[in-house]
Amino acid sequence: MFTYDVLATEALDRLDELSPPTPKSDEPKPSTGETTDNENPPPCHRDLYALLEQHHHQDATLTGLWTDLTTTPSWVSWPQLARGQKVFYRYAGPSVVALTFHSLLGGMGSRRVVETLSRTGGFGVHIARRRLLETFHHILDITRDLPSIQPGGDGFRSSIRVRLLHASVRRRILRLAGTNPSYFDISTLGIPISDLDSIATILTFSSTLLHIGFPRQGIIPTQAEEADYLALWRYIAHLLGTPTHSFLRSPTLAKAAMESLLLSEITPTLTSQRLANNIIAALQNTPPAYASANFLRAEAYWLNGAQLAKALGIPRPPWYHTLLVAGQCGLFLGLCYAKRAVPGWDEASIARLRVRMRELTLELTEGREATHGFRHVPGLEVKEEEGGGGREGRKGMGVGAVEQRNLNVLLVVAALVGGMAWFVLRSVGAFRLLWSLRGV
Repeated sequence: MFTYDVLATEALDRLDELSPPTPKSDEPKPSTGETTDNENPPPCHRDLYALLEQHHHQDATLTGLWTDLTTTPSWVSWPQLARGQKVFYRYAGPSVVALTFHSLLGGMGSRRVVETLSRTGGFGVHIARRRLLETFHHILDITRDLPSIQPGGDGFRSSIRVRLLHASVRRRILRLAGTNPSYFDISTLGIPISDLDSIATILTFSSTLLHIGFPRQGIIPTQAEEADYLALWRYIAHLLGTPTHSFLRSPTLAKAAMESLLLSEITPTLTSQRLANNIIAALQNTPPAYASANFLRAEAYWLNGAQLAKALGIPRPPWYHTLLVAGQCGLFLGLCYAKRAVPGWDEASIARLRVRMRELTLELTEGREATHGFRHVPGLEVKEEEGGGGREGRKGMGVGAVEQRNLNVLLVVAALVGGMAWFVLRSVGAFRLLWSLRGV
């Protein structure tokens, strides 16, 4: 809570000395409510990874960071990490749903996390979808293939950019808190983006997915899949400057750490409620699913449970939409287990999804690659934009694509169950008739 990635912060300071940030004319200025913070001008959008790669040999601190990043830890097994990457695509549907509605939306229940988010543009309704897509883009980068996460690969580079972005945000908030202690109460909230926050984030994307997100959708990964997926995220945690020695060495330790943090960190506030509802407002009636707000709320209730969903201020959805989520889980259950049982189908599906999911993400971002730049400069204001009702979506639109699919699944299942029941009843009736005629 009070420790953080010092090496990245010191490296950022050195990069500023070697290549000073120059604010652009269109760069948003921090709003303080009083005067502009001239001592800490807002940074321009720089490619911090490119600067680190260019200047790492010119400074001891930069050399230390670069060496740490490009030296493979002794515990890394590249074949195991490659298997861990495949786990994400083997269970792609449940993964996306769980990461969105449990890891991210449910994660808004952490009081300390939302206090930091609300000072960095938060998850305002107009930017929440972009932030979610950037996060998803990073996940696709680190699961694309093995070269992507090795030094120089896309996943490697994007992870370093995220690490340096976190250092930028942390440094900015600490400077503002130094001039105005009421802006961010460090004694209560701790250091923004601390080691504890980083550990919680890694667990949210790994152990929480394996032990909560998947099971609540009917998916139980194998022990080998758990170990492989956690090994992947242990390496990503290393790249992000997150302590990894104590909580990702085994599924048992990761689950214990996850449960401890869920008990100690999840205390929803009014800010939590605003940001959680902003996510739903930003996603409703948008491509590719065009899901209604009630369906998204039903997914939030299904993945987080009624207690947390209510604490996040999410209205309870009608029972019909809960049934649609059940239909979705049934579809995931059938497809995922069938693919897992047929290795050839599994490999072909993973290869296809790796391409298609990236293409779809680029379509949704209008072809823009995620740069993980410092878009919103924290000022002394706190961003708490209300989600409201969200976008209306396409006029005249009926049931969303995902909801229609899930309804079709329910209808097919109902027809199959009804047909089986009819067959059983007729068979019993015929058996009784034959039994009654046995002595005739």
